[in-house]
Parts: sequence; structure tokens; C-alpha cells
Amino acid sequence: MIHVVNTIVPIFAVILLGALIRSREFMPENFIGPLNKMVYYLAIPAMVFRALAVASFQANFDPLLLSGTLMSVMAVFILALVVGLVRAIPRSDLGTFLQTSFHGNLGYIGLAVAYYYLGAEGFARTGILAGFLMLLQNFLSVIGLQIFQEAPESGHRSWFVVKKIIVNPVILSALAGIVFSVSRLSLPVIIDRSLGIIGGMALPLALLVIGASLSFKLIKSHIRLALGAGFLKLLILPAGGFMAYHWLGLLPPQFLPGIILLATPTATVTYVMSREMQGSPELASAAISINTLLSSLTFILWLSLSG
Repeated sequence: MIHVVNTIVPIFAVILLGALIRSREFMPENFIGPLNKMVYYLAIPAMVFRALAVASFQANFDPLLLSGTLMSVMAVFILALVVGLVRAIPRSDLGTFLQTSFHGNLGYIGLAVAYYYLGAEGFARTGILAGFLMLLQNFLSVIGLQIFQEAPESGHRSWFVVKKIIVNPVILSALAGIVFSVSRLSLPVIIDRSLGIIGGMALPLALLVIGASLSFKLIKSHIRLALGAGFLKLLILPAGGFMAYHWLGLLPPQFLPGIILLATPTATVTYVMSREMQGSPELASAAISINTLLSSLTFILWLSLSG
């Protein structure tokens, strides 16, 4: 329990520091975007590639863990769809409600928790799993948003999002690291150390960006759907994974990377996808903000139960 608290509290303290910095205008609005791009396109890909390239893919890839994780996400996607239809959620909100119910912030918060809680070896296993999970999350998000678009004829918007998924730098760096690992090549010392320096910026800056990006103006008007999505994302999804892993016979040291990724709060990219595919960016913003803060408590819950 102490290890869990010592991991989660500092991570969310830095996130709150990002929010404080933003409120004090130490990080102006026109600085957050470029900083986020640097983290997203440079620092995190460098960190992920280096971690996977120097690790053994054979030793860190677990098909049972992958199966249990992907099945859990699929199950919650279907559950969220049923809930949305039964509760008659407006079409303009339903696609966004769907994706905020299962689409987790793997690249920023998930990898940060894995790195500080599991160490280098656990981070490699988490990075491999995250690459596959990102593909499924993005695919299901596009499907959900496409089905419930107000104007389905806007195919160019869907293609824009699909292209964003194909060139996702975190997915590409994970795949490149896996290929490098499977090939059993060695990184030259100069490249390894350069990637280490660049990747060292990733997690601190990512957490600050998350905090600076939080917005609470829209929570009140979307509180019901945001909390509903959070209930599915932060409680039902990890619970489903927890049961699936036990059913598959996995032990906690084996399935902890999966629990960490499934327990992540709603991803910030859901805002971009909702805006581009005529969903509800306001609902996405509210879900991101409230679920990010609530995940500080649910992470402690799931890591304690899995420890």
C-alpha cells in the first residue's frame, strides 16, 4: 500500500502543479500546444522506442495478458453502447460518451504510472501492451463517433482521424521498438544515450501538460454523462480486466501492466476526435478533467487490490 501511495501521489501532485502553473499564467495558452507537440511527437516516442528496443520482446510479450486486456475493452464498449441506447443519450453526445468510457490516457498517465510503479522491466511489458491497446481504442472510437455523427456524409473528417491514428507517434515508436527488439539488434551507445536524454523529458512534461490542459468550466453542464463515463472507465473496465486475468490464470506480477492501462482516465485525444468527427468536445473536455482527478483515487484502489 505504501508503494502504491508513494507512486500515485507524486504523479498527481505534478498534474496539479501543471494546473497551478496554468492558473498563475506561468504557462500561457499559446505555450501549451507547442509543449504538448514536443512531448507527443518527440519525448514520449523516444522513451517508448528506447525502452522496447533494449528489452526482449519474447520475454515481455504475453498473449494471455493481451487477450484479457483487449476483451475487457471490447466488453465495455458494448456495455457503454447498451447504456447509451437504454438511457436515450442524445445522438450528439452518444459517440463521445462511448469513447470516453473506454479510451484511456495510455501515453501520458498510463506509462508514467507503469514507469514509477513497475520499474524498467515492467515498463517494457506495459509499452508493448500499450501499442496494441492504442490501436483498438482508436479503432473503436472512430467506429462509435462515425455511427453517431450528426452529419455522416462528412467522410473527410473520418479520414482525417484515421490518418491521425496511422501516424500516431506513440504507436509507431512502439512498433519500431518491437521490430528492433525482435531483430535482436543493439542500439549504439551514442543513440542510446541521446534517446535517454530526450526520453527523460517525457513523463515530467507530459504530467505538467495534462494538468495545464484541465478545464472545469464545462463539468457542471455535463456532470451526469461525464461521471457515467468515468464509472465505466475507472471502475467497470479495470474490474472486467481483473476478472479476465484471473480467469486466464494470470498472477498479479503478470497482469499489473494491464490493470494500469485499463485504469487510466479518459484520454485527452478524445477531445480532438470528438471535435473532428462532430461529437461533443464539451462532454469530452468535462470527462477528461473530472476522470483525471478521480483516477488518483481509483489507481490506488486497483493497484492495492492487485498488489
